[in-house]
Amino acid sequence: MLKHLHLLFVAVVIILFVIRVFLAQYKPELLANKWLKIAPHALAGLLLLSGIALVFEGNWLSGEYGWIIAKLLGMFGFIALGLVTIRSQGDKRWYAFAGALLVLIYIIRVAFTKQAFFFL
Repeated sequence: MLKHLHLLFVAVVIILFVIRVFLAQYKPELLANKWLKIAPHALAGLLLLSGIALVFEGNWLSGEYGWIIAKLLGMFGFIALGLVTIRSQGDKRWYAFAGALLVLIYIIRVAFTKQAFFFL
């Protein structure tokens, strides 16, 4: 149940991020809506809390846990690139957006493989 809730938060965060990027590009005035300012932070918090709960539920700290740290660092990278994406304009926005999507792919891949350096 907790895993499905976590995956739901992942999906909602990704979908809302893509929507916010396109709003920033084509309808930036809509980003002034209060719910579009608060929702990403609330969802990211819920995503983090559900992830922490999964770590303890799965007893994953008792073994090799470098992949958990890699996912957490990836999340910080995604947040940083997301901020650049929303606040920038032109090519810089799209490069940051592509970078954020690549970080998301990395995080998802680490979640499946449980290996921080799966590409080596």
